[in-house]
Amino acid sequence: MIQFNEVSKTYETNVSESHALKNVNLTINDKEFVFILGASGAGKSTFLKLIMREEIPTKGDIIVDGKSLAKLPRRKVPYLRRKMGIVFQDFRLIEKMTVFDNVAFAMRVIGSPSKKIKKRVLYVLDLVGLKHKAASFPSELSGGEKQRVSLARALVNAPNIIIADEPTGNIDPEMSIEIMTLLSEINKNGTTVLVVTHEHELVQQFGGRVIVLDDGSVVSDSGNLGGAV
Repeated sequence: MIQFNEVSKTYETNVSESHALKNVNLTINDKEFVFILGASGAGKSTFLKLIMREEIPTKGDIIVDGKSLAKLPRRKVPYLRRKMGIVFQDFRLIEKMTVFDNVAFAMRVIGSPSKKIKKRVLYVLDLVGLKHKAASFPSELSGGEKQRVSLARALVNAPNIIIADEPTGNIDPEMSIEIMTLLSEINKNGTTVLVVTHEHELVQQFGGRVIVLDDGSVVSDSGNLGGAV
């Protein structure tokens, strides 16, 4: 469960204060599929950074998996993030690594044994339809394939939550549908999925719960419509 309790985030500038989020109250239940919708500057990036504990609220608190992020010691932040899989708009793949090693990297950093890494990486690459590309490098992939590698990397440690930040921003419409369908299937298997986007068409096509941010405030929340899309 992710819970925002009276959360505000303010950034100091040279001349004034900038309010990125204003008194946000909401709960995202386990196994939900939720779209976070809003234009550029609406507060979506800050919303994600707070969940990932890259930022701390100026006011209020965020509860993730029963833990207060405002009170969470810095040394425990990496353990929090291990329960999350992040899919970035710009893929963030390591160009000198193969597809296999890009995905395996997420397991190696937490000390997983080699035998387990091989089995799990090949499993998630098969899940996203890229097992045959395991030995390829990012430069040899299309944009859609890179995004599927990014999704495989997010999945490889079996996280409780997948956070997809504009996952369709750099791929064509047909591949966008494929990525969203994969996220939908992952959600149906019990993983909480948050998709941050500004693409209204995708939201209309896939349905589910939609939280709309505007100027740092929640202006609309369709409510908990169930775990799957």
